[in-house]
This record gives sequence, C-alpha cells and structure tokens, in this order.
Amino acid sequence: MLRFLTAGESHGAELTAILEGMPAGLPLTPEHIQGDLRRRQQGYGSGGRMGIEKDTVRISAGVLGGKTTGAPIALHIANLDHVRWRDREIAPMTIPRPGHADLTGAIKYGLRDLRLALERASARETAARVAVGAVCRHLLSQFGIVIGSYVVSIGEVTASLPLPDYDAAHTTYLARFQAAEASEVRCPDPEAAERMRQTIWDAMQAKDTLGGVFEVVALGVPPGLGSYAQWDRRLSARLMAAVGSIQAVKGVEIGPAFENARLRGTQVHDEIFLRSNDKSTASDELIRRTNRAGGLEGGISTGMPIIVRGAMKPISTTLNPLRSVDLATGQPTTTRYERSDFCAVPRAAVVAEAMVAFVLADALIEKLGGDSLDEMRARFATLRRARLRDLPMDNVPWQMF
Repeated sequence: MLRFLTAGESHGAELTAILEGMPAGLPLTPEHIQGDLRRRQQGYGSGGRMGIEKDTVRISAGVLGGKTTGAPIALHIANLDHVRWRDREIAPMTIPRPGHADLTGAIKYGLRDLRLALERASARETAARVAVGAVCRHLLSQFGIVIGSYVVSIGEVTASLPLPDYDAAHTTYLARFQAAEASEVRCPDPEAAERMRQTIWDAMQAKDTLGGVFEVVALGVPPGLGSYAQWDRRLSARLMAAVGSIQAVKGVEIGPAFENARLRGTQVHDEIFLRSNDKSTASDELIRRTNRAGGLEGGISTGMPIIVRGAMKPISTTLNPLRSVDLATGQPTTTRYERSDFCAVPRAAVVAEAMVAFVLADALIEKLGGDSLDEMRARFATLRRARLRDLPMDNVPWQMF
C-alpha cells in the first residue's frame, strides 16, 4: 500500500527518497518535514558531522499546489560535507572495523575498497527516512494520531518511567514527549538525564562509545489495524522489522516484552472491563486499565498506546583502536578512526519515530482504503471500536466443516 526507497551515500551529493502510495489531497510543504530533520540532528554525544550538515528538504515530485497528488513523492536532502570529498583522491580503506558493515559488505558485493560499503551503510541515510516519516506523521495527524519518543536508558543508567494506567496514559505520554524535547539526552526523567549526560561525557573522555534503549509511543491509534491472518501482516512484526532496520539497533520489543517474559500470565495480560461512567452505570466501551501488551494483541492494534522499544548497541567507531586485519597485506593491525558519534541513542529515537509513523500510516491506508484524504476521513469515522454496540454476537452454536 505504502512504500519508500532511499538512495545516496554518506559523502555523496545528496540523499533521495521516493514515497509511493500517499493519498491525494494531503496539504504538504517542506515546513512539515523540516522540524523532524532538525530533531534528528540534536542530542548530546553527537559527532562533528552534525555541526556541518544543515539538513534541508526539497520536494521535487508528488506535490502540486501545496497538496499531494497521489503520485510518488520525491524528497531530496543535500550533503553539505560533499564539497570536502568531491574531486579529491580518496585514500584506500582496507582495514575493516568490527561492528560495521565493512567486512560483510566486501564479502557480499566483492568490493575492492571498504569505503564503498561504509558510504551506503552509514546512518547518514536515516535523514532520508526521517523526511519520509515526517510526511507519514503529517498524514496520521489528520486522524488524531500522535507519535513521540524518549530515551529510557544509556549505558547502565535507566530512567524511572513506569507504565501509566488507563486514565492517565494520554497526558503522561504527552508530558514525556514534551520533557524529552527539552532534554539534551532526550530523557524525560531529569535526574536520570543528568546521569546519562555524565555517562556520555565519561565515555567521551575514555575515547569510547555508548548504546542504550529508546521508546516510541503512538497515541490515538484506532483498534483493528494489522492482522493475524498472515505472518507478514501482523502489525507487531511490521513495527519490529521497521525499528530493527535502523543502523546499530540490535533488539526490539513491544511494550515491556522482556520484563513480561519473567512474569506469570496473570501478571501480564491486560484484563478487559466495561468503562464506568459513574458508580451506578457503565457504558458499553471496553477498556484495559493496563497496557503490558504495548497496544497490540495478535498482531492487531487494541486502541491503547502502541509502545515500541529499540535497543541500540554502542557506536562501532571508537577513538580507541580495535584489533583487525589489513585485507591488502593480510597482516594483523588496528582500526583507523572515522568521524562518528559517541552516543547516538537520542537521535536514533527520532529515526524510530519516523519508521513507526511509516508503518502506522501504511496500516491505516490498508484499513481504510481510498485514494484521497477525503475518502479516508469518511471511512475513518465509521471504523469499529471496542464497544458492545460495534460487536454484536450471534451467541448460537455452530459447526466446523
């Protein structure tokens, strides 16, 4: 239904993205994208590249008169650092760095210089993803869906961010999003944020790098997106694949999945209740007072906040050299430093927002159908919700044939 491709190298002329399947009639200008591009460049522990690039998007196709036309959307982001590399002789790179795609890329593609793998495998590519995700976020906002993120842990420092209960969830997450935007390390827990900053500083002084865990939350997602009918249509699987595709992300969980795995079933599953309007009457709305499922059951959205966590390994490029082998000489040696971040977890959280926005936009378009925003709006208003009136049961025996 919705798909995108990116192209471009880390030090090439530009990054390009093509987004196909966006419905017609969505108001869209570069300003709808620029904010997220700026957010991707912020975060304590970023390397020198962020001081060079001033990511600016150019829309060259798929938008006319300020609105999407239904045709593929083409987005371009210039690499300002390209001028330092253009028309110069590039030194050969023959020593693979552990943790990077240098060696695996050479094995797969038969490359005779490792930089050819580095240039495309670089996380610089995520600027194009964020641009695509910003368009998808803008579509979702037309239906009241909000996506935000924050950092849960960096190194051994973990923030105190318990799961909120049903009535407080929306306001709690919005407050966390706002606090994260004001934090250098994108953490809404001030005490933990200060310790995270110090931990990053200590790693920088030690010429080392740090990883951590970020959390992306989507609010206002209607129930019924995704499907259990086939493995690749499960919304949980699509979200995990999308977040797991981000450079250096090695683990993804829906809600507190790994914590749930250590508990018993009666402590994990979100019980179902009829919402009480007052002490004597109940509405026909079905609610969950907890959300340990992370907003997904059976690969389908429940209507609760969707929570996706990503675990990012420490950045592979370290100022302290690591042992390797020079592929040109066959001799043991150590790696040579390439400019990089010390900790990219705060920035990766913004990239993950973009990937979650893309998957949810795709799932919403799949559910609603229609080629224009107006068609989608009309169908959104008629979606089934978790209400008794929307779920009539025959309540009669039947036979399996």
